[in-house]
Amino acid sequence: MASSAEQFASSFNFGALNKATELKKRIWFTLAALVVYRLGTYIPIPGIDPGILQEIFQQNAGGILGMFDMFAGGALGRMTIFALNIMPYISAAIIMQLMTAVSPNLEALKKEGETGRKKLNQYTRYLTVLLAAVQAYGISVGLENMGSGGGSAVIDPGLFFRATTVITLVGGTVFLMWLGEQITARGVGNGISLIIFAGIVANLPSALAGTLELGRTGALSAAFIILLLGMAIGVIAFIVFIERSQRRITVQYPKRQVGNRMFGGEASHLPLKLNVSGVIPPIFASSILLMPVTLAQFSATGGGPEWLTTVNALLGRGQPLYIGVYIGLIVFFAFFYTAIVFNPVETADNLKKHGGFIPGIRPGKNTADYLDYVLTRLTVVGAAYLGAVCILPEILISQYQVPFYFGGTSLLIVVTVTMDTVGQIQSHLLAHQYEGLIKKSKLRGRRG
Repeated sequence: MASSAEQFASSFNFGALNKATELKKRIWFTLAALVVYRLGTYIPIPGIDPGILQEIFQQNAGGILGMFDMFAGGALGRMTIFALNIMPYISAAIIMQLMTAVSPNLEALKKEGETGRKKLNQYTRYLTVLLAAVQAYGISVGLENMGSGGGSAVIDPGLFFRATTVITLVGGTVFLMWLGEQITARGVGNGISLIIFAGIVANLPSALAGTLELGRTGALSAAFIILLLGMAIGVIAFIVFIERSQRRITVQYPKRQVGNRMFGGEASHLPLKLNVSGVIPPIFASSILLMPVTLAQFSATGGGPEWLTTVNALLGRGQPLYIGVYIGLIVFFAFFYTAIVFNPVETADNLKKHGGFIPGIRPGKNTADYLDYVLTRLTVVGAAYLGAVCILPEILISQYQVPFYFGGTSLLIVVTVTMDTVGQIQSHLLAHQYEGLIKKSKLRGRRG
């Protein structure tokens, strides 16, 4: 443990960071892009009465609408140009991955390499625009139906307001999609995950202040607040422990003679993470769940059909149907995404080509079956872990009305994205150090 801590300290020091010019440019670009995103969450769409909207939103912020606003970094509550956030893109990515699994044409595109990947990305962008347009139109109609004692939330309802709202919200989603791709290509970390991460983290201080204010007014006891903060710390520690856990499968390579020299014979291992799918299942599950329910809640607030009000009530925060659907979606996407990112047959073939084998297991089909068996068991544990982390805190939060930011889903996203980003920064630092060593060795070779 001490050696790993020393390696972390040596690979992540400010001296090395100061010398890594390329890494500094990537970090500054990432920070600048996230600042642009945060500024956009304060630019309102035209034609909205902010006072009435805030009053209406406060009445409905305790349900799924509040959770959507958490992912959007407060943009939905302020009804800004980024109110839809990046969720339509995530929904489009889910649909495209599902279609790739069932459509032979899309599967053939996926196997074409870089060219096929670019075409699939283009299809995903088109689908994002379509989904964002549908959601934006639903929100515009819902806003026209929303009102309170002070009047309507829309100053001048009508076709012009709906058109401007759709154009503005779709444009905001497309810009965020482009911004996320730029962060991934020119910055540090996964751009889409960092945008969601920035939205959650930006409101954490106000959420903490609001919780302490509830304690000051007596709405929550001091013991409960301490218990809540302790639970959050415990969930973070549990997430870090599970995300670092691996199942290492021993791989043996046979000895072979080339001329008068012997090669191979060493043993290696194939690391399989306990949670192979990472933070993707909760994000996908939230996106799928939030898309129809948000529209239903907007319509129900404006006095829509009775069945919409029933759906809104059944899928409220902490309700059995909401918990059941959420857990079901998390489990489904845990298995689905794991099947996409890890192919046991392909891995077994690669091991066979390079002469590797798992001790006690025949190469080929038997190895693929064994890897599939191990991966299935790991995914069961990983899906159970994701379900527990995301649901158990949500039940407590729904009972005591504390901010969503202390829930398992938000903590899981924040911790996982932070670990991935720090890991990428460490990789860049190590690569920079290796480049320096190679340059020094070349200079010494020339002098010699």
